[in-house]
Amino acid sequence: MSAYGAITSSSSAPLPSTTWQLASKRQNAPKYLTIHHLTLDRAEKFPGLVDYLHRVFAEELERGQTYPQEILPGQQYTRSQFDAYYFAADVLVAVLGSKTPDGLVDPFDAPDGTQIQVGFAEAVGGRTWEECIAGCYYVKPNYPGRSSHICNAGFLVPPSQRGHGIGSVLARSYLHYGPRLGYEASVFNLVYVNNVASVKLWEALDFTKAGRIPRAGRLRKADGDGEEYVDAWVFYRRFDPLPAV
Repeated sequence: MSAYGAITSSSSAPLPSTTWQLASKRQNAPKYLTIHHLTLDRAEKFPGLVDYLHRVFAEELERGQTYPQEILPGQQYTRSQFDAYYFAADVLVAVLGSKTPDGLVDPFDAPDGTQIQVGFAEAVGGRTWEECIAGCYYVKPNYPGRSSHICNAGFLVPPSQRGHGIGSVLARSYLHYGPRLGYEASVFNLVYVNNVASVKLWEALDFTKAGRIPRAGRLRKADGDGEEYVDAWVFYRRFDPLPAV
């Protein structure tokens, strides 16, 4: 529930899957990842997927450093809470590319945003969720009604996949999918100033700092020794117009 009450949104028809270049320095890393548009109904057709994303997100909330939700002692962040928050509208899920045998050309190793004729199950290719899910993000209205053309997104990269440039790829793809989902612009309400990587990422993608909120979050310290109040940036960017067809 927001300050405006419940912000309702209907999910969009499936958008085409796309491929994105991944520049990772880790040994034998995939050269690309594919991104797939899911809703809760479509995601639940893949056994264990939503449960896995729920678990990763709940662990992120437990760390208490990036999202404002708080899990109090003795409480659990339930699947129903996760479904209602994260899958309220549209979710984009990134799948790591498979290793291509030497000497073969992978047709999915293509420029950013290239549409591909491959389904989510085919991209997963029998791997476990832990092995192949690079990350995901939701897209939904930031405001209701007359301001619902401005969206918000929430990004999630499993800890095992961090440090390999995946967050940057997800952010670039957001600028592709946001307008195709019907939105004109994006607002991030709470980008905590100590989340330096995120701040630099949105600055690099030409987001504007619309304001700074003092003491916006009571976050756990990185060293685990207590909590501290942290300011947050509000970021805004208008999406580029879609190409004429």
